[in-house]
This record gives sequence, structure tokens and C-alpha cells, in this order.
Amino acid sequence: MRRTELLQETRKMRFEEAYGGWNTGRLTQEEAARLLGVCERTFRRYLGRYESEGLEGLLDRRLTQASNRAAPVDEAMAMQEQYL
Repeated sequence: MRRTELLQETRKMRFEEAYGGWNTGRLTQEEAARLLGVCERTFRRYLGRYESEGLEGLLDRRLTQASNRAAPVDEAMAMQEQYL
């Protein structure tokens, strides 16, 4: 498992714990946010995404997108052919 995938899973587990505490009234939004290491506003954003999309809403979507700086595949293959 790559480091980013591990961090995603850890974030999901920690959020479930903080959400459970907040939902039962044991924690305030500020305390739950502090547990996650984010500000209150970010915790509220997480809440909205969690309630609409579930745990999948908490995933970092940037990790699944191709980089804008990456060379096109055909260009990379042409370069590789030159050096073989």
C-alpha cells in the first residue's frame, strides 16, 4: 500500500471516530476538528461531503487525476524509443 493510500485510510478512520463523537454530543465541532488536525470550517466541509457521499466523499480526488504536467503517452514512448 502506498503512503498516500495509507493516509487516506487513516483519515477515514479518524473522521469516523470524530464524527461519532460529534454526532453523539460528546465533542464539539472545534474538538472534533482538533482531533483531525484541521480547522472547524474544514470539518464542516467534511461533514457535508460525508453526509452526501459517505466515506468516499472524504477521499482526495487529486490523487486519481492525471497530472497536467505529465507528458502525453505517445510522446513519452517516442522519447523512450530514441534511447533504446
